[in-house]
Formats: sequence, C-alpha cells, structure tokens
Amino acid sequence: MVTSGTRRSSCNAMVMLPLMLVICGYMWGSHQVEAPADTLGSEDSSFCFGGLEVIYPKLDIDRCLIVPKDIRKKISTVWGAPLVKLASADKRKMYVLVMVDPDAPSRSKPTSANWRHWLVTNIQGGALKTGQLQGTTVTDYHPPTPPQASGFHRYQFMLFEKPPNTLVSLAQRETLARGKWDLLDFIQRFDLGAPVAAVQFLTQNSKD
Repeated sequence: MVTSGTRRSSCNAMVMLPLMLVICGYMWGSHQVEAPADTLGSEDSSFCFGGLEVIYPKLDIDRCLIVPKDIRKKISTVWGAPLVKLASADKRKMYVLVMVDPDAPSRSKPTSANWRHWLVTNIQGGALKTGQLQGTTVTDYHPPTPPQASGFHRYQFMLFEKPPNTLVSLAQRETLARGKWDLLDFIQRFDLGAPVAAVQFLTQNSKD
C-alpha cells in the first residue's frame, strides 16, 4: 500500500533530481575542466536556458559566452550591477536571483565555492519582464574579479520562483562571508526548486 506521505516523498525526489543535476553537475562536478580561451565546451554551453538576460553597458549576455578580452577590465572594475531581464516572467509571481562564482579561487581548486556575488529576493515579475530588479537586496552586487593567473571563472546567474508567503534570507552564519556558500542548502531550505532560468559567462583577470 502506498501512503500519501510516500507519494509526496517520491514527488519531492523527482522535483529535486533536475536541481541536483544543475547544482552538482554544472558547479562542482566539472571543476577540473578548464575552458578554452576562445570557445565554450559543451558542458559550459548547456548551463544556459530559459531566456534569462544579463545586460551590461556594452555586453548583452543572453546565452553562455566568454567575455571578450577587451572588456574584461570594464566588467571587473568599471561597470556596476547589470540589468536583469526575463521576458517570460509571470507578473503574478515573485522571484529570487542568485549570482555565484563556483570557481573561487580557481576552477582547478574551488575551495571557496560558491562565492556569492549577488542575492536579490522579492523580485516583482512585472518589473523583471522589462529588465528591472524591484526587490530586496540581501547581498550587494560584487563585480567579477578573478585573481590573476587563476584561469577562467564561471559567473552564474540563476533565477528561482519564490514560494508565496516565504521570507527568503540568509542565516547569520552565511552573512559572515561570501565564500564557501552552501547554495544547495539555501535552495532546499526555502523550497525554491529548480531554477526557472539561468545564464553564465566566463572571464579571467584582464592582465592574463
């Protein structure tokens, strides 16, 4: 006899499977693979889905890409937080945006992953459709600043639907440092589920 509790557990497991594949496969499972200087491997290319756009002054990121060498310094030291747009966002819903570096301090030895670059919650779906982030900033934006001689880093943006009547915030221990953030625990704690959209870019120190 299958109880309702068993059915719920099975459903939860099915929901969490794609999330585990995204979080573990894309972030941690491939950290030994160094991206080429001018092309993306199939695994890095497959991270992006759902139509999420991240818009800097001279760089519109609507797919997985490597930041051109001539603007790497600008994205690290000149430009501030980008616009974030999801044309398919639901006006009736609210969202949570996460930006992390899973390759801190390097992709071959990510001992400080996932370094939290940005965390915004209570994002209004209507504003998100037009490229605005009307919400609550939990962690201020920090630009991509890969250390010199550390190779390419992935900077990953993930957008989640926020469950109704849920206060999404950081625990006290999480506010003490941006590095070594347990992103999967954060996602599970607030029942965020799998991302509805994600995009990433790769860049390295402009002096390399």
